Amino acid sequence: MDTLVKKPIIIYAESTPNPSSMKFVANQLLVNDGATAQYLMKTETKGSPLAAQLFEFPFVKAVFMAANFVTITKIDAIQWEEVTLELRDFIRIYISEGKPVITELQKTEVAIDNTFTEKKEVFTEHAAPTTEIEVKIVEALEQYIRPAVESDGGSITFKNFVDGRVTVQLRGACSGCPSSTITLKAGIEGLLKRMIPEVTEVVSEAV
Repeated sequence: MDTLVKKPIIIYAESTPNPSSMKFVANQLLVNDGATAQYLMKTETKGSPLAAQLFEFPFVKAVFMAANFVTITKIDAIQWEEVTLELRDFIRIYISEGKPVITELQKTEVAIDNTFTEKKEVFTEHAAPTTEIEVKIVEALEQYIRPAVESDGGSITFKNFVDGRVTVQLRGACSGCPSSTITLKAGIEGLLKRMIPEVTEVVSEAV
């Protein structure tokens, strides 16, 4: 009789542009594709047993999850050299034991191919675009910007478009990152201006 061989879980730590945040990447999907989840305090972790456990570490300030990674933001009094190995091993063992990462996600309305529909696996996603320009903005964010932001351990979501100004929300490692303003203006704003002439400015809304 064939025996099913369980794939060993591998976790590696990856630095981010935010010195307070570290990205822990797994060799398997942790969150449904397209979904993201951010927890800024333990009281918000009801739907994520993993996040709740991570907040038991006294130095953990915030937890962000997407795709195959967990981004952890620490307090300034602790150096990553002191805790990275401990966190990496904890996450690896937790996942290896088959414990749930997220058990409940908030439902929201999102646009898929210009059709508004409920997508239950999404925790916090783009505000539903209501105009052709907003649809173009969301498509540009998804295709060109989101992959780069996720590679840095964060996420970007569209909030609104008013009088030429695009408001987005940066989360995970991108939230509070010292270089996020440069990224927002030189990267995101520049790209959207080139692709969508109606865009004159991009600003970030605080989480």
